[in-house]
Amino acid sequence: MDNRWRGVNNVLLVRLDNLGDVLLTTPAIHAIKGAAPHVKITLLASPVGAQVRHLNPDIDDVIVYEAPWMDGKGVFSHNSERELAVIHLLKEKEFDGAIIFTSYHQSSLPAAYLCYLADIPLRHAASVDGSGSLLTTRHRHPPLMMHEVERGLDLVAGIGFIPGEKDLVLVTGPEDEARATRLLERIGIRPDRPLIVIHPGCSLQARTYPWGQYARVADLLIERLGCQILFTGGADEVDLVRKIRHWTKLDTASIAGQTDLGSLAAIIARANLVITNNTGPMHVAAAMKTPVIALFALTNPPEQWGPWMVPHRILNKPTPCAYCYSRTCVVGHDCLRLVSPEEVVAASEDLLCESAIDTAGAGCR
Repeated sequence: MDNRWRGVNNVLLVRLDNLGDVLLTTPAIHAIKGAAPHVKITLLASPVGAQVRHLNPDIDDVIVYEAPWMDGKGVFSHNSERELAVIHLLKEKEFDGAIIFTSYHQSSLPAAYLCYLADIPLRHAASVDGSGSLLTTRHRHPPLMMHEVERGLDLVAGIGFIPGEKDLVLVTGPEDEARATRLLERIGIRPDRPLIVIHPGCSLQARTYPWGQYARVADLLIERLGCQILFTGGADEVDLVRKIRHWTKLDTASIAGQTDLGSLAAIIARANLVITNNTGPMHVAAAMKTPVIALFALTNPPEQWGPWMVPHRILNKPTPCAYCYSRTCVVGHDCLRLVSPEEVVAASEDLLCESAIDTAGAGCR
C-alpha cells in the first residue's frame, strides 16, 4: 500500500452522479473496507446516489451534494454559497484522504479542487489532464475498454486497496422486506407464480425503450409464459406506467411511486426476471442477483455499463450513430425502437430457461 495511505482513519469517497454509478462503485468501496476495516468511510453523493447509505454496511456516513459540474441539464442556479458551505462542512469533518470516482468521460479535477479547498491532505483520482497539485496521487487506467466496476477497483488498487469479492453491494433489512411483502400482498402478487418486474422509465429519453412496445412485451409475456407482470417506477414515472398499463390487454400490477430503494430492491430480489432500460434498477437487479433483460441504448458502450456478474441479455440494434452519449435522441431512436417486443420476450424466455425457472409456457428443454 502507498505509505501515505497506511495511517488513514477517516476517508471521503466522492461519487456525484447517479444511483447506478454509485452501485457500480460498491465493489471498490468494499475493497477499501476489507483492506482497512477500521477506516470510517463517508460518501459524498448526489441525492439519488445517497440512497445507498442504509443498504451498504461498508458506508458509515453520507453527505448529500448536488455539484454544479454534474448538472447535465444546466438547471442549477449560480450559488457560490452552496459550494462554500460544502467546503466548510468537509473541512469540519477533518478527513485524512479523499478518493474521487468518475466515469471515463468525467473530469475528477472539480471534485479534487473541492477537496483541496477543504484541506483534505491526500487526494487520489484518475486524470488524463494535468492536475498540478490538486491530486497527491494521479492514477492512470490501462488504455483498454473497462467496465465501470473494474475502473473503480483499478483506482483503489492504485493505492493498495486490493479487491477480494467483486459483487455489487446492496443489502436489504427487515423493514425493507416487510414493506415489500405488504406491497405485493396488497396488489395480489402470488408467490407460487413466476414474477417478472418491468421498470420502463429512465431519466434520459435517449435510453428509454418506447412505451407502446413495453405494453406489447407485457401482454406477450403473460400469454406465452403465464407469468405475473409487475410495473415499477419512481414518483415521476407513475403517469408513464399508467399509460402503458392502459394499453395492455391483459391484467398487470403496478407499484410505481410506492417504493423506496430498499423495498424496490427487496421486491426485485423476489422476481424471476427484471426487464428495464440502462438505468439504476438494472444495477439493482444485478446487485440482488436477479436475471435481467437490459434494453440498452447505444448512447454508451454496454461493455462499460452493462449488468455486472448476473445472468443477463443485452438487447439493441447496431446503428451508425452508436456511442453518441446523447441525453435525447433526434435521429429515430433506432438502437432501441427496432428491438421488437417479440425479441424481448424470446430473450426473456431464453434467460428464464437458462436460470432454471419453471414458467407455464416457456417450453424449456
